[in-house]
Amino acid sequence: MKGSVRFEDVTKTFGAVVALKPLSLEIAPGTLVTLLGPSGCGKTTTLRLIAGLESASAGRILIGGQDVTHLSATYRKVSMVFQSYALFPHMSVLENVGYGLSVKGLPKAEVRARAEAGLETVGLKGFGARLPSELSGGQQQRVAVARAIVLEPEVLLLDEPLSNLDAKLRRHVREEIRQIQQRLGLTAVYVTHDQEEAMAVSDRIIVMKNAEIAQAGTPYDLYDRPANAFIADFIGDANLIDVEITQSGTPTEIALLDRRLRLPLQSAATGPAKLVLRPHHIRLGHAAQPDTLPAEVTYAAWLGNSVQYTLATAAGPLFAIGAPQPTPFRQGDSVHLGFSMEDVRLVPA
Repeated sequence: MKGSVRFEDVTKTFGAVVALKPLSLEIAPGTLVTLLGPSGCGKTTTLRLIAGLESASAGRILIGGQDVTHLSATYRKVSMVFQSYALFPHMSVLENVGYGLSVKGLPKAEVRARAEAGLETVGLKGFGARLPSELSGGQQQRVAVARAIVLEPEVLLLDEPLSNLDAKLRRHVREEIRQIQQRLGLTAVYVTHDQEEAMAVSDRIIVMKNAEIAQAGTPYDLYDRPANAFIADFIGDANLIDVEITQSGTPTEIALLDRRLRLPLQSAATGPAKLVLRPHHIRLGHAAQPDTLPAEVTYAAWLGNSVQYTLATAAGPLFAIGAPQPTPFRQGDSVHLGFSMEDVRLVPA
């Protein structure tokens, strides 16, 4: 299947170091899949294995249905956008975009036409005569994307492509990359350690930890149905509270401190668990209500569009995000916190 990527029990070792445990995954054509995880989790190794920049120690790699396990990068129909852009400073923008086509020996007229079309695709029509140093960081990144897509790859690989940009520009450029990928119907594999970035651009996210997959799914799946405490804490902010499942099934009954709560969730067994409570699901008030917990505000930060609180509670410190108010709670205030039972999730302890 053109543009698909398939790993069949692929491993990678460097001597005694296991960089990638047996990994099986499938990436459907025309989708953008992000490899997400902390440093050293195996995501960049996986990307380099797809590119042919590393060779698999075991297993098979298929691109477009073709076994490329032992093919070098030159013979794989993939293009990579590097973190550093890797533009030639002495070449014009047009020459940079057309470089790969020139190396393939295409006629100069065709190289120029395809390079100009590539620049137009990324919104840089008319910039061909400039040098990379005359462009902004975001424009240089778009040149790197144009250089990759003019080669008409089956798979586009992006390795931390926005890490050199400031926060506002990152948001703008990631939207452009996503729009280009969707417009051209490209299969793309995107590596980042930024959770927000991954959620913003991805059809699917593969979260990696300790050289293996911790969980894979849509951004919504990972956020709303985390498989474990690592995923719950890594994908968005989360408070993880120790609880005891006292009655399994549906609904589930839990013990939280001296309270018994019934959750509209299904659980398979009783015993220790973690309650996943997102900061924006916490409600704060001065008066005690049924099922609320007393707390003290130990830190408050007004950020314009929200107010962030750190709270001291008997269940441990909790983080809450509230809507902006004319008179937000202040450090030292005594409050009561509550949450909807529909908003929380349980993960293994």
